[in-house]
Amino acid sequence: MSVPDDLLGRREIDSPEAMEELGRRLGAALQPGDLVVLTGPLGAGKTTLTRGIGEGLGVRGPVQSPTFVIARTHPSRVGGAPLVHVDAYRLGSAAELEDLDIDLPGSVVVVEWGKGMVDGLVDSWWEIELDREWHGRGVDTACGTYSRATLDLDADTPRLVTITRHP
Repeated sequence: MSVPDDLLGRREIDSPEAMEELGRRLGAALQPGDLVVLTGPLGAGKTTLTRGIGEGLGVRGPVQSPTFVIARTHPSRVGGAPLVHVDAYRLGSAAELEDLDIDLPGSVVVVEWGKGMVDGLVDSWWEIELDREWHGRGVDTACGTYSRATLDLDADTPRLVTITRHP
């Protein structure tokens, strides 16, 4: 595992550009076989961070959310590892993630919505938790759920990003 210690821990990210820059730093440090699990609510910046990781790896883009295709592979433009970007939101189990037959040892794999799905898939991985401050907006108070129609109301609020290594 190759992420520098100064990237570990919790930080506040105040713009999409800063989120992409964090991703570029991570991508420049990641190696084939590294697995990154992204956790956070809708609109927290998971795909923006992954876009930066792709830039840091030097992969062909554009890096977009793979929600409808579940997994998308971005080959390297610089002779490095490809980026495999997975959206596990619609997957029901770790077995379904394993059934995607991803080249884990030969790729850098980023899994959005993958919390609890990678245990046993690899020995160690990076987990990045992204959280957004709501300031009372974007929440349906009757149900306590987030409304996709109001996610952009807090697009300018800072994100809290916590990077840890498992196990």
